[in-house]
Amino acid sequence: MTTETGSTVPRRQVGRLVRQLRERAGISLMAAAEELEFSRARMYRIENGEVSLRKHDVLAMCSVYGADAQITEVLVGLARESKSKGWWHAYGDVVPAWFELYVGMETAAQRLRHYAPSVVPGLLQNREYAEWVFRKRTDLDEAGVQNAVTVRLERQELLRRHSPRPPVLDVIIDEGVLRRTIADTLGMQKQLAHLVNISQRPGVSVRVLPFSAGPHSASSAGSFTILDFPTVGTAAPEPTTIYSENLTGALYLDKPGEVETYSGIWQELDRAALDQRDSDDLIGMIIKESDG
Repeated sequence: MTTETGSTVPRRQVGRLVRQLRERAGISLMAAAEELEFSRARMYRIENGEVSLRKHDVLAMCSVYGADAQITEVLVGLARESKSKGWWHAYGDVVPAWFELYVGMETAAQRLRHYAPSVVPGLLQNREYAEWVFRKRTDLDEAGVQNAVTVRLERQELLRRHSPRPPVLDVIIDEGVLRRTIADTLGMQKQLAHLVNISQRPGVSVRVLPFSAGPHSASSAGSFTILDFPTVGTAAPEPTTIYSENLTGALYLDKPGEVETYSGIWQELDRAALDQRDSDDLIGMIIKESDG
């Protein structure tokens, strides 16, 4: 089986739109597969956004489903975009297959809301902190650590891109993360200063959830990211998705009830977190304490 390398969000959007077209036309999956001369498995993969489509396949599906010219044009454009490779493919196995989906979604997002209860988020890590994180992994030798750090720093170019505009990034970071230092004291000080500096950038907010906030509903949620997506042409936007990473993979949630639950948790975190100025002041105080 060949590995799909195109952009993940356009693929998922194409799949969702062609499924909607098929259902509106009152055509069953099997009937569509027979008419298009696709296998049932391929139809499932198309509608789940797992494979890219060629232009003539899109045109054939739109013809069978009776799509109008406007939606056909949108689908052709999305199919073309889905074949473009992301920067991360140049790094091969350094980026796990399960993480490629997230990086593709992150690249296409309009807004990212991230709760960090244990470590500084990857998008905000400096080199010293990232090296410390990856050296804790038993499956990486020194060359593997350096490759992983390179990928992490390359991923951060997302926040510096000019076109399209970078996503809005809102981070709420637990105070414990700031006080959980690494062996390289100067490197940790530089990391904390970086959090203050980057929060001065338009569209980036790094706020602290202080110890004084006490227990909260996110305590059992762990780290998570809420990704919101822009509308592409006249097509419906990719649904808001919750991303939660673990040691061996990741969980993606996009059902309305799931999104509503995490959105509610985020609202509670937002109310409990310090504002930007107080967050910067607290981080500055922790930097000074580490000098002693």
